[in-house]
Amino acid sequence: MTTARFDRIAQTAQRHVDSGALSGIEWNILRGGREWARGAYGMADGLNNIPMPDKPIYRIFSMTKPVVSAVALMLMEQGRLHLFDPLAAYLPEFAQMQVLNPDGTTTPAAPITIEHLLTHRAGFSYGFIPDCPVAELYRKAPLRNGTISLEEFTNTIAILPLAYQPGSKWLYSVATDILARVLEVILQKPLPAILADYVLDPLGLKDTGFMVPAENRDRIMPMFGKMNLDDAMGFDAEPQTLIPSDISYEHPADNPDFARGGMGLFSTMDDYTVIARFLSSGLAPDNSRLLSRKTVDMMWTDRLPDSQKPMMIGPFPFAGYGWGLAGRVMSDMGAAMYPSSQGECGWAGAASTFFWIDPAEDIIGIVMTQYLGSKIPIGEDFMTAAYQALD
Repeated sequence: MTTARFDRIAQTAQRHVDSGALSGIEWNILRGGREWARGAYGMADGLNNIPMPDKPIYRIFSMTKPVVSAVALMLMEQGRLHLFDPLAAYLPEFAQMQVLNPDGTTTPAAPITIEHLLTHRAGFSYGFIPDCPVAELYRKAPLRNGTISLEEFTNTIAILPLAYQPGSKWLYSVATDILARVLEVILQKPLPAILADYVLDPLGLKDTGFMVPAENRDRIMPMFGKMNLDDAMGFDAEPQTLIPSDISYEHPADNPDFARGGMGLFSTMDDYTVIARFLSSGLAPDNSRLLSRKTVDMMWTDRLPDSQKPMMIGPFPFAGYGWGLAGRVMSDMGAAMYPSSQGECGWAGAASTFFWIDPAEDIIGIVMTQYLGSKIPIGEDFMTAAYQALD
C-alpha cells in the first residue's frame, strides 16, 4: 500500500461531494478486525451549509434485512423455525396465493417456504420494480403508509397476486417484511422488541431502532433524491444533484409502532460497524456467540441456481453475485464488474448506504450517505478504492 493509493479512498468521497451529487459521506473500513480507513467528508445539508452532526443517524432502508434474517436463523438454531416450513403454517392468509399471468388471469401458486422468503424467491415484488404488473398493484395499495402496523402491511400483501411461482425466480421484494411478521407470530411480541432482545441489546447498540428519541432527531441526516421509495428506480440522463426529500410518510422517525422487516431501521456508523462484525462472525463485542459459525457460513453461501442469475433489480444486474440467506454473495469472479473476492458478501440500502464483508481479505466496509435512488454506485466505488489500496 502506498500513501497515494490509500488517499484514493477519501478522494472517492471528495469527488462525489464536490461534484454536487451527494451531500455528506461517512465510511469505515476494517482490516484484520481493526479500523484501517475511516473518515467523513461533506455536510449534512450541502444546500444550506449545515455541517454533519456528531454521530450522524441514517435511514438504512434495506440494510435492515440482514438483521431480521439473522434473527430468523437464530430461531432456526433454537428449533423454532425451519427453512422448509410453509409460510402458511405461521400466516394462514398466505395459504391460497395466486400468480398473476401475463394475460391478467391468475394461477394457483405453489406453497411459499421460509427459505423462499430469505432468498427473495417467494413470488413477491416491490412497488419500485419497473415493468412488473404486480409492482403496479403494490403502488396502488397503501404500502408506503408508515402509520400502518406490520400486520396490516403483510395482510395487504396477502390479498395481492404473486409475480411468479415460488422458487422459480429471484426478484427483490417485500419477502423480508413478511418474514418479520412470521417472527412476531412465533415470539408473540412486536418486531422492535424482538430485534432488541436478539440483536440490538446483545450488541450493545444505542442508536439503532425503528424510532429515534426526540432528543436525538437533530442527528438524523437530511434526505435527498426521490420523493418516495416507489420512485427510486426512475432515472434520467442528467447529472445527479441535491434535491431535498421528505420521506417521513413511509419512514417516520417518531412513530413507536412503526416497524418493517425489509426497511425502517435508523442506525449510525458506529452501530452498523458492530452489526457488520456480528454478521461476519456471529459474535457479539464481548465474544459471546449469537449465531453459530456453521450458521454464519450457511447464511453467506450462494443458494441461487445459475438459471436464476444474474440477479436484477430493474435494469441493473448484480454481475457475479448470487444470494445467500441474508444478502448478496460473490460466487463468480469471472463475471464481477468490480474488484472483490470469492465469498464477498453484504447488502445495501435504497438511500445509498452499503456494507460488505470479505472473509478472504478479512475486510469489513461500511459506507453511509443519504440519497434515495442515487445514480452513483457509492458502495462499489468505495470497494474499488479499498481493494486498489491493498498491498
